[in-house]
Amino acid sequence: MNKTGQIKGKILAPAKMVDYASGAIVSRTLVDRKSGTLTLFAFARGQGLSEHVAPYDAVAQILEGEALITIGGRPLKVGRGGIVIMPANVPHALKAERRFKMLLTMIRGK
Repeated sequence: MNKTGQIKGKILAPAKMVDYASGAIVSRTLVDRKSGTLTLFAFARGQGLSEHVAPYDAVAQILEGEALITIGGRPLKVGRGGIVIMPANVPHALKAERRFKMLLTMIRGK
């Protein structure tokens, strides 16, 4: 049985399911389907994702720490518990001024 199958039907503590690594971004995919993905990330301080465009809406939920998310040139500081919807085809970037963990939900389709 794969790791995804082992987590189905259970109560999860997502912030505990991915660890920080010095100078790195760590990810763990929980769900990967045609309809979308669910991925955990842990960003070490100073790490980030450069500006890019995705063909689908994506929802970033901050689980721990604080993220700097820039959407269409507009910076947003998002703390623990905050959710940001990054619209499809709009440039966005993420930066860890301090380390943070997030759950990213990518919604594919129309």
